[in-house]
Amino acid sequence: MTDGDWKQRWRTDGKFFRSGASRVSIVSVTYGPFPGGWPEALEPDFRRIAAAGFNAIRVFEMPGHEMLEVALRCGLRVFGGLQWSQHADFLQRPGLYTAARVELVRALKETAGHPALAGVYVGNEVPSDLVRWMGPLRVRQAIEGLIALGRETAPNLLFAYANYPSTEYLEPENADFSAFNVYLENPEAYRKYLKRLHHIAGDRPLVISEFGLDSRGNGLERQAEVLQWAHAISREEETAGLTIYAWSDRWWNSGSEVLDWDFGLIDRQDIDKPALAALRNLPPDSRPSTPNPLSFSVIVCTRNGRTRVGKCLQAVRRMEGGAFETIVVDDGSEDGTGGFVAENFPEVRLVRLDPSGLSAARNAGAAAANGEILAFTDDDCEPDREWLARLRRVLADGRFVAAGGPNLPPRPRTWREAVACAAPGGPSHVMLDDEEAEHLPGCNLAVTKAAFEAIGGFDPVFHTAGDDVDFCWRLRGAGDRLGFAPGAFVWHWRRPSIRAFLYQQIGYGRAERLLIRKHPGKFSQRGGAKWQGFVYGGGPVRVMANSIIDHGPMGTAGYQAVIDRMLPLRGLDSRFNVWRARLVLGAVEFLVPRLRAWARNRSLCVGWKPPDADRQPHARRRHSDMAAHDFAIDASAGIPREDLLRRLLADGWKPGGPTDYWDVEQDGTRVLLATEGDAENGKRILVRVWGDGSAVTEPGRLIPP
Repeated sequence: MTDGDWKQRWRTDGKFFRSGASRVSIVSVTYGPFPGGWPEALEPDFRRIAAAGFNAIRVFEMPGHEMLEVALRCGLRVFGGLQWSQHADFLQRPGLYTAARVELVRALKETAGHPALAGVYVGNEVPSDLVRWMGPLRVRQAIEGLIALGRETAPNLLFAYANYPSTEYLEPENADFSAFNVYLENPEAYRKYLKRLHHIAGDRPLVISEFGLDSRGNGLERQAEVLQWAHAISREEETAGLTIYAWSDRWWNSGSEVLDWDFGLIDRQDIDKPALAALRNLPPDSRPSTPNPLSFSVIVCTRNGRTRVGKCLQAVRRMEGGAFETIVVDDGSEDGTGGFVAENFPEVRLVRLDPSGLSAARNAGAAAANGEILAFTDDDCEPDREWLARLRRVLADGRFVAAGGPNLPPRPRTWREAVACAAPGGPSHVMLDDEEAEHLPGCNLAVTKAAFEAIGGFDPVFHTAGDDVDFCWRLRGAGDRLGFAPGAFVWHWRRPSIRAFLYQQIGYGRAERLLIRKHPGKFSQRGGAKWQGFVYGGGPVRVMANSIIDHGPMGTAGYQAVIDRMLPLRGLDSRFNVWRARLVLGAVEFLVPRLRAWARNRSLCVGWKPPDADRQPHARRRHSDMAAHDFAIDASAGIPREDLLRRLLADGWKPGGPTDYWDVEQDGTRVLLATEGDAENGKRILVRVWGDGSAVTEPGRLIPP
């Protein structure tokens, strides 16, 4: 990275970050809070942190000007944390939330312009039982409100919420990146969960905002070993950053010093632990390791694409990660595309055809290719410069014969483009699990030439769309597997006008008609594809109005997620979130399935069903028609919620199911418990009762209100 790039603000870059023209991987460590407050002199610590290979620190309050100045001198960026009453019912006590908004604006007005401030976490791990108490959707919207306010005040900064597995469903739609605090001590479990989190994050970068190990309980050498493999796996699994928890064993939490664990890289006497030496000077970037010897042929098919193909080929020209050849197939263009490519990109092999259709063009490119791997993209795409390098990693061990990654819409330039980015009907990958795909769009699809030839390539009957669906189904029908590389993305421009976008959807419907003829068993009677896996829409996976959440029995699951099949779409870009765009987006959402159905089978019926139609009866049970009674129990003496639940279970109460919004029930009465409080507000157990309140306030059950 050049000095000029270092001085630039950090920005998102697809699934990663950049500073100027250079890609940046966040290698961070949490710093403080400490007993007695900040050290008198910050520079000695910051110098040690930078010397150990870190490029950022994360603090749990908004940093002041002095801290930022020291960080700047030491070459560090700072991620601040909004400190507020997020461990209390801030919806029932709106003054707490208002205070958070006031504090955020105050702090940003003082420091947002400082070059060392990279971003802000507007919250950190709102407890899962409290989220369930307040309502997951309302909590998510409150977090999004803080992000929107922060971005309005300081549009130059990055904003996120530090989530954790127990509220996996709480991802804010408008964050710049997805951040998760993860503590897993097994490398394979960690690797597996990172694959899952990439799909939770959708289009945006994934940052591990906390990862650590207690050296007191596990030993110094074990701590060093775990942090070292966590860094390596985070890089291999294409995260955009890792934050080690914590810099020092000295820690202050909830009004007292924490003395029963040691997560620091230095001990309480400021002496380095082996973990710090293990992390020192590890590679700070996220670039893939040395490429394997697989040879690639990049194939771009175009017809009348003179205005588009130039940007595509410039992006291909910049790609890193090993040698490859580039083939452009000109499918009967009438606008001089072939001549433009020949004149401006002499390194490209040009294949000219009479108008033959997309499948035939792709087959012609494959026939001309010399590479072991055929990497297909479209003329309206711009592959990331590490595209091939990241595809290599997935294809290297031979488990998969094909691989692909996300196709991300570039930042929209107009409200019409914003609508097209947020509308349904865009090309999507379909995942059987977190690693294996059922379908990969043809704009981001790499396949071994041997597997391609074994199934006869693309079917020429498909002229404009549907060819990739048929191709993937036939690959899987031959017993082959398709892998997914979350970091191997291409920028894919959506249609620039609403009319062009809707016309594209009609084309998709016609392609589906051809697919139904060839694969009738893969479609329902209404004409919709019967996918085995999850269809990804690009947006972060988050709780919606009709979502069902698997909380686990009595809300105790360590990993709590949304139950769904079609995952959320991208949100409307905030710059164009105006009444006209929202109105047109609503109209497009209504029209898209109907236009495709008409083109598919001359019917406007799209097979509507209620949102909960496929869910189990117990998942739809609600108690909104029952009067609720709320009260609180003083828990300053340390009575945990779990003890109260055990007391009720011992008294004959039955636990609620994993998707219920109450903990226990008996004789028509339901009870929900949540823990509220922190050092500032005290600690209470919140109790909500539907039905007979005396059933839980009798002596010996719960302490009365």
